[in-house]
Order: sequence, then structure tokens, then C-alpha cells
Amino acid sequence: MQFGFTLKPDHTLDQTLALTRQAEAAGFDYGWLFDSHVLWREPYVLLTLMAGATTRMRLGTCVTNPATREPTVTASALAVLDELSGGRMDLGIGRGDSARRVLGKPPTTMATLEDAIRVIKDLVEGRTTVYEGTELRLPWTGTWTLPIWVAGYGPMALAMTGRVADGIILQLADPDLIRWFAGQVRDSARAAGRDPASVRVQAAAAAYVGPRDVGRERTRWFPALVSNHVVDLVNKYPRDQLPANLTGYIRDRSGYDYLHHAEVGSSNAAFVDDDVTDRFCVLGPADEHVEKLRELAAAGVDQFNVYLMNGDEADQLEHYGRDVIPAMRHVAGSA
Repeated sequence: MQFGFTLKPDHTLDQTLALTRQAEAAGFDYGWLFDSHVLWREPYVLLTLMAGATTRMRLGTCVTNPATREPTVTASALAVLDELSGGRMDLGIGRGDSARRVLGKPPTTMATLEDAIRVIKDLVEGRTTVYEGTELRLPWTGTWTLPIWVAGYGPMALAMTGRVADGIILQLADPDLIRWFAGQVRDSARAAGRDPASVRVQAAAAAYVGPRDVGRERTRWFPALVSNHVVDLVNKYPRDQLPANLTGYIRDRSGYDYLHHAEVGSSNAAFVDDDVTDRFCVLGPADEHVEKLRELAAAGVDQFNVYLMNGDEADQLEHYGRDVIPAMRHVAGSA
């Protein structure tokens, strides 16, 4: 299993770089940044600094979207970052949540997302593409391959990922739900004539090594964050098309304040109980993290991406580097 970490870009520049260097030294394979340019700092500036501060770690957005970020601009930025980093960029992309909603706009459509994926990948990898009726090419790039990860839970997102993407980002750490989602992605890949095992599965979730009761309070914000996507799903699909253990917990949700997005102690999480927090996050002492990560690997997870917003970021990186990553390094996901 590979490991990533995600930062909410609300740290100082020095703190961001210190955590990035620490993570690479601890054995993390990926460094990701949220992209919500009004709420937090601009991620592409930070990715430039992170690329200069690392030598091995792959870097990217978790996640951007094709509405606040015009696809050709995203492609150009990533191509330059590949040049700077020696080809270490990945793209995590979805329909848009906080970045769109704080502007008073809804997420974009799946069709727009799929077209953006095609355009961005073609341009970064040096191919000619057609975007909005115009033939385009970046004549100065083409050396690197750009892996693209799609964030989503709905049937259309899962099917599209299987057809065109390199990986799926599933924001939760419930092995049963991961298995259900991953199976749909791989069925779609198989139907498209692709090798199902070629589409990687990332579980992205909050984690806390330490007493479970402390961990719950440091990570309860995470199921509240996921609830925004679950609400979108239940407004679009019949409930019987979605797992009850995904949709049931939002019945007492009254709303969401994006000014307290991904925030420890946020009032957004008042409706989230201990059971949901335990299922969606990875909590407890290090040996319990290893146990749950083995379950996630058996469910198909190739990369565990720690959402590192818990107030103890440096300590948590140390715990993972010392006690968790070495125990999981040779555990492979089950396709």
C-alpha cells in the first residue's frame, strides 16, 4: 500500500514546507492539497514550493475542478510543474464542492468533468486536442505522463472513472463501502476494454493515532464534509441505488457552513455520531490503524491518503512514519 497526506492550505508557507519535508522523510509517497481558492491559500503556488522542497514524493490537488479552474490553464500549470519537479505531478479532480459553493455556484456536470479530463491529459502529455471547437496543443511539453484521479461516489462518476481515469478518490475509510464503490469502477473499466487492476483506488480519510475518544473529536468534521456529497447523491439518485450505510447518517443534518469546512470542532459535525466517525475515519492506537488499513487493502485500496487536519499534524506524520507505513509497505490492494 502507498501513502499520501492532504493539507488544507491554511498553514503558513514555512509550516506547509516543514510538514511536506517531514512527510517525505517519513515514507509518504504523495502530497496533496485541497483546492478552494477563496477559503484557503492558492494551491498551485504551494505545489511549486513543495516540488522544490522534495525529491521523490508525487504531488497534486485533492481535488480541483474544471469550473473554477479552466482546463487549459490547469494543463499549462501542471505541465510546468512537471518540468520543475521531474514529472512528479498527479491531478485529483471532481465536480467541485467548496470552491464552487462559496461562490454561490453549484458543482459542474459530469459531462464537463469528463471533457476536462480528456483535454488536460492530452495537453500535458503533448497531444493535440479539441476544446470547445478549437484545436489546441502545448508545443513545449509532452515528456511526462499525467495520472488523473477522479473524486466521486455516484454511479455516473464511478462509471466515468473506470472508462477514462487512472484512479478513483473515495473520501471515506469504510471497507464495505470501499469494496462496493471499487467494484463498480472496475466493472466499468472491464466493460471499456481496460484492465480493471490498472485503475487505482485511493481511500482519502481523516486519521488520528492516539486515544479513540480524542481522535473522534479531532476527526468528526470529516463525515460532515462527506455529507455534502451524500446530499448531492440522494437528491439525484433513488435511495435504493445507494448503500444505506452511506446515506443513513445525514437524516439529522440541518445544513453546512463552508467557512468552517474541514475544521476541528466545527459545528457542522454536530449531527455526526461516534459510529459514523469510527467507520469513516481511521482511529485508535497505531496497531488498530494497521488492522483497519489491512481491511482496506483487502477491499481494494492501493493508496491511503491521510487528511491531515487534526491539530497534531507533525505528531501524526511521525506516528505514521514510525509505526504504520513500515507495517503496510508490502501489503497490496486486492483488485
